[in-house]
Amino acid sequence: MEFVKALICFLEVFFLSIFNFPSSSQVDYGGGDYVAPAVTTPMYIAKDGKTDFVIVTADGADACIMNAVDELQTYLEKICGAEFEHITESEYAGAKAIILGETNLGITDTEPASIGEDGFLLYSNGNQLVILGEDSRGTLYGVYTFLEEYLGVRWFTPTLEVVPESEDIVIDAAIYRIVEPSFVLRRNACPGTNKKHYARNRINVTYWDEMKDYGGALTYVLWDVTLDTLVPDSLFAEHPEYFAMNPDGTRTTDHVCLSHPDVLPIAVANAREAILNCPRDSKYIHIGQKDNSNYCHCETCESLYEKYGAVSAPTIIFTNSFADALDDEFPDFTFTFYAYGETDRPPKDLTLTCNPNVVPVLCGLHKACRSHKLTECGAQDGNETFQNLYGENEPTIAQDFADWVKIADRTFIYDYTINFLNSAQFFSNLETMQHTMKYMYDIGITGFTYNCGDGHSAAFNELRNYLLCKLQWDVNADVEYHMMDFMNAYYGEAAAPYLKEILDIQAAQIKATAHAFDFDWHYQSGFYPIHTISKLDGLWKKALSADATDEQMFNIEVANLSWEYFKANQLLGEYFFLNPGRLKANEELYDAFKAHNIDRVSSFGLIPENKEDVDFMLRPFNWK
Repeated sequence: MEFVKALICFLEVFFLSIFNFPSSSQVDYGGGDYVAPAVTTPMYIAKDGKTDFVIVTADGADACIMNAVDELQTYLEKICGAEFEHITESEYAGAKAIILGETNLGITDTEPASIGEDGFLLYSNGNQLVILGEDSRGTLYGVYTFLEEYLGVRWFTPTLEVVPESEDIVIDAAIYRIVEPSFVLRRNACPGTNKKHYARNRINVTYWDEMKDYGGALTYVLWDVTLDTLVPDSLFAEHPEYFAMNPDGTRTTDHVCLSHPDVLPIAVANAREAILNCPRDSKYIHIGQKDNSNYCHCETCESLYEKYGAVSAPTIIFTNSFADALDDEFPDFTFTFYAYGETDRPPKDLTLTCNPNVVPVLCGLHKACRSHKLTECGAQDGNETFQNLYGENEPTIAQDFADWVKIADRTFIYDYTINFLNSAQFFSNLETMQHTMKYMYDIGITGFTYNCGDGHSAAFNELRNYLLCKLQWDVNADVEYHMMDFMNAYYGEAAAPYLKEILDIQAAQIKATAHAFDFDWHYQSGFYPIHTISKLDGLWKKALSADATDEQMFNIEVANLSWEYFKANQLLGEYFFLNPGRLKANEELYDAFKAHNIDRVSSFGLIPENKEDVDFMLRPFNWK
């Protein structure tokens, strides 16, 4: 049976490879053209390894400003070798200075009130450089932006930084620039992340860690799946009517019946208790259903679906009432809810709106095609028809987002751009990230949070994490510039061009032959003619032979495993099902995964710890 499946798979790949191929592998990753800061009139902050500048803050500066001082001192010294003294404004006598945060020195006429949230002013006049944030966190972000954009410091991962060395530090003497983020809320967590890495990437949503010493971060009292806490399953025995009705009239704890009048006071009472006992100073609480589609089919819920034209209607009505019930006691709270799964589509009747303190968290991107622009393709995953997998589709998801914005003052995106079924496989979203995020910013979405950065290292995830942070901060960032900047450091300058060409070819090929989804099967991630497979093998061989440090070569090898995994599942090259060496090739691939600390090829299971438990007749997606 496995042989028959393998033969069918091979024939599918063969014929689709013949009749589908891109006319060009030129890829536009989007964003504006990167322009390095110019120096018209030099202002030397350090010269010949010495400085006459001091760092000045307000008297009694808070912990966040002091962290900004420490970071600035640390990296200025790493660059030029000079130590920069820190003094307070009461000690300042008008010498050359880098002034951090709000002071009474009156160097500029810009007030924090005129700078947007998390934004900052960069100002220089020949004798002073002012980094002034809307608040302390904005000032800290200004310090990181100054170090990155003006001095060339990079924090690519929590363990990989690049700091240029020069005895001279020179900037322009007439900078006046207000910088504000594209999205008010931003989140990404990569492997090994810590508070400093969050701050250096201007991440201000952590869900649980308040990060007060770094200016604070958005945290929740309750987050993610919360209805099982607000309306516990233990109530089912005595009150099954509180829970979802199946189409056959039976009840299930898979969901809560949000239209039942007794459910709201129960949820409010449990929420109040959670808020009062929360160990964090959190101002957000969430309504989140369980991860299934068994929503309620009772008469009242069905009538609301019909009236407003969407399954999301009872969730919106419930969250509004939930917020109303708690608002008097907790007036500064925000109440969020998932627009996810069955609730991801907004009501057709746009008169059903969200309260000002109610925010939908839009999860619709998990159904979006990632290989085509969001405004041009609305393919839905989970549908195995030929049209869905390979045809043209209407951009329904883009329109859904635009309609959500119409009925809510604020809207947050909750994204996860990996292939959950085959996380070790290349995921073709690098070309479309900027276009998608720019569209969301343009229609008025206010927050972008990303949830899958902390794993799946076999599929260029470190690069994706870095680019996502850049785009969350500035949707017009030059993606290709940042991509090459990262790859030169992470993989080495000799290997980076080969890897960039590989990414270009794969992005173009997948876009030409299929759609890419968060739940792709192994056979959906593009189809490659024989000459393209040969070219990619050759490029990988060159990358793996390039001059690189041991750490960079390890990173190249990890990236290569995404291609090997794809080939092994598609029965290509040395993994061809009639090749007598196929079992040995599969065994070597397993060994390579283990040697590179990759313990899963799917989000839904680990690969066996012991080689003896693996059937190498099977393709790798079956090893879990």
